Amino acid sequence: MTAPTLVIIPTYNELENLPLVVAAVLGALPDAHLLIIDDGSPDGTGDVADEIAQLDPRVFALHRAGKLGLGSAYVQGFGWGLEHGYEILIEMDADGSHPAQTLPALVGTLGDPSVAGSPALVIGSRWVTGGSVVNWPRSRELLSRGGNAYVRIALGIPIRDATAGFRAYRADALAAMDLSTVDSYGYCFQVDMVRRLVDAGYVVAEVPIVFRERELGESKMSRAIVLEAMAKVTVWGVGLRARQLQDLLSPRRRAARAARAAGTPGAPVSDLPS
Repeated sequence: MTAPTLVIIPTYNELENLPLVVAAVLGALPDAHLLIIDDGSPDGTGDVADEIAQLDPRVFALHRAGKLGLGSAYVQGFGWGLEHGYEILIEMDADGSHPAQTLPALVGTLGDPSVAGSPALVIGSRWVTGGSVVNWPRSRELLSRGGNAYVRIALGIPIRDATAGFRAYRADALAAMDLSTVDSYGYCFQVDMVRRLVDAGYVVAEVPIVFRERELGESKMSRAIVLEAMAKVTVWGVGLRARQLQDLLSPRRRAARAARAAGTPGAPVSDLPS
């Protein structure tokens, strides 16, 4: 039997896409529950979410006062899911770009919390072998590939698609995080979550997906979102290199980090002796 699973779908002006995505998710994971978090969509998406929730007990709808951002929506969704006892929490876009048929593979790749070294996060990846994008201009593909290459170099994490928003988390890994300190609102939220898990010693896995550009509605991607991501990744990268330099200069700190790396995942690294 699959562990209690919650699929979190933030929405803003997805009136046409939402019913299609909900049907696809429930077709792929019939035992899962869905949490739709609408940011006050002026096109009536929130009303559609309520109608779906009234008809299907597996679907819940939350409403926020305005467009508060993707990252904050997921943080709120994680908190709601943890409070209600879900053991697997999934991020998924409402625009139809994420293939619902891959949901069982995401869930199946997650590891058992009692098994050391098993994946705590599984990412539906466009840039691993077998992954691809459909109906993207070459410029956008280059931007995504280049941005992920920059993330790998700046943060030293071996993830091919750290910016991807189709992913499944184990609840224990999320519960060990201080989600109140996550202040990334755009797509760099995805990078932030990956780096936090990797820094805490958790294993991150990737499974290939075919990502299809939306056919209905308008993309939420903007220049401001890209610039926010680049700026924050740079700041995080500089901080990482500074800590690595401290490790080299301090035998005690280096020894403490080595001991922590051999211990239980999820322990904070900020309390190491200097």
